Amino acid sequence: MDKNEFNEIIDFAVAREKEAIEFYRDLQKIAKFQSIKKMLKDFEKMEEGHVNLLENIREKGFAAIREKNVPDLKISEYIEQTEFSEDMNYQDILIVGMKREEASKNLYEDLAIRFSDSEIKKLFLRLAAEETEHKLKFERLYDEEILKEN
Repeated sequence: MDKNEFNEIIDFAVAREKEAIEFYRDLQKIAKFQSIKKMLKDFEKMEEGHVNLLENIREKGFAAIREKNVPDLKISEYIEQTEFSEDMNYQDILIVGMKREEASKNLYEDLAIRFSDSEIKKLFLRLAAEETEHKLKFERLYDEEILKEN
């Protein structure tokens, strides 16, 4: 893989992470409680961390990638998608966040399968693990605060 191809892949992943940053900023605007806004701000910061991770990989190469195993509760796989709207409640916000992270995880896993280059595969699997970790945070909140009530 040449430098241009490498940079295109990093650029794609950075753009995807920047979309996620905007997503969490948009959710913060409609969240009704300060505690929810803070939680969403934390997710925004995690996505900013992904941009930094990717830029670090761009500068230092694939040696900067560390494998990461993250459990997956798979709660999001059994919940219907909630549409993004201005009047979402806490449960809806958790579902939208969970589903977004699930989609990102799936995208990165699919990309890992499509590349034969082991370093690119490793990069996408690491990004998938990061998204799985975010999904896990949403799933735990959903499990502890929504499912427990039902």
